[in-house]
Amino acid sequence: MNNVLNNATELLLLLFLIITFLQSGIDKITDWSGNLSWLKSHFAKSPLKNSVLLLLSIVLLTEMLAGLLCVAGMYQILALEKTEFAFYGAIFSCISLLMLLFGQRMAKDYEGAKTIAVYFIPAMFLVFLLQS
Repeated sequence: MNNVLNNATELLLLLFLIITFLQSGIDKITDWSGNLSWLKSHFAKSPLKNSVLLLLSIVLLTEMLAGLLCVAGMYQILALEKTEFAFYGAIFSCISLLMLLFGQRMAKDYEGAKTIAVYFIPAMFLVFLLQS
């Protein structure tokens, strides 16, 4: 129990990232055609219009990797009192969010880009907490 209390901030942030990225990845998998269709129209007037399929695949892989590393990080903190996987999960979370931010900016969806910043703050804070 002390391990949970001593790492409460890190564990809660990991849980936030797990929910964020695993849900997003699972949604992309279960509704691949819907996501692809929406993104093709979203990026129709951007320089990314011909790369949507490739970029969606890359984002999916990065999000799932981030979420799974965060799950492994929670386990590692709780069972082994180590933070290596949690740190990598936080890093991949930030990378995923930066890719999404880039896409929103390229699509000139500035409101959507602002939303990404809200997710980036806790992800970056977790990187900060785990750096040692």
